[in-house]
Amino acid sequence: MPWIRAGWPAPRGVHGLTTLRHGLGVSKVPFDTFNMGNCTAVEGDDPADVARNRDLLVEHARLPAEPRWLRQVHGAGVVRFGGEAGVPAGTASRETGSGSQAGSDPIAAASPEADASVTSDPGVVLAILTADCLPVLFCADDGSEVAAAHAGWRGLADGVLEATVAAMRTPPERIRAWLGPAAGPQRYEIGVEVYDAFVSRDWGAGSAFTSTREHHWHVDLYALARRRLAAAGIAADQVTGGDLCTLAAPDRFFSHRRDKRTGRMVSLVWIEPTR
Repeated sequence: MPWIRAGWPAPRGVHGLTTLRHGLGVSKVPFDTFNMGNCTAVEGDDPADVARNRDLLVEHARLPAEPRWLRQVHGAGVVRFGGEAGVPAGTASRETGSGSQAGSDPIAAASPEADASVTSDPGVVLAILTADCLPVLFCADDGSEVAAAHAGWRGLADGVLEATVAAMRTPPERIRAWLGPAAGPQRYEIGVEVYDAFVSRDWGAGSAFTSTREHHWHVDLYALARRRLAAAGIAADQVTGGDLCTLAAPDRFFSHRRDKRTGRMVSLVWIEPTR
């Protein structure tokens, strides 16, 4: 299969998945083959190839509609999709940065700038692009609402997960979350900037860092995400996933940190429309 299904006890009618780098697609090395990220200025893939990959995804995953793409900026902005447009949800902040996915992608250029999205509308497919950052999918336990968040370390530190939970109409105690493929704690080494971004605000977050050498640590994004979700009211037994390392599996996942010039996976979540 060219994707993995979200490993969560989702209610009937809720679907979640993350694409793999192979199994479908037409992109050439180093974006081979199922690259979802069309940001030519940064990545260099042929936009026509990426467009074909996206068409293949819609066809083979039998999506009810084209995914709702975002211009991701490593911030904490959240939009709600309903009908034809995305509108700001809650009061989450927005920021720009080098992680922007717009580039020369006309779809992204016309998409709202945010790093998370929410919908209660069946048939609306939410999409998050990653290649080491953590994708987090959410659903209400009755299947009435879904959300998706892009939690790179900057967004995670700035509260993108808390902002996503706050933007949902479902109470936190009724929300389930799945942590998708990301840079894992055995390989993701960071420096003082990342360490301080978390520990300066929450001393207990230090348990997610393991010293490797002076002023460097391995960081467990999954542990940090679980800590943030718990603070937002989502209990530990409502969170699954967090066991797929993008850095350690070059045959399965794109990794910007490992390969520099590379593609992007997409994580999707949607409510199946009634027929």
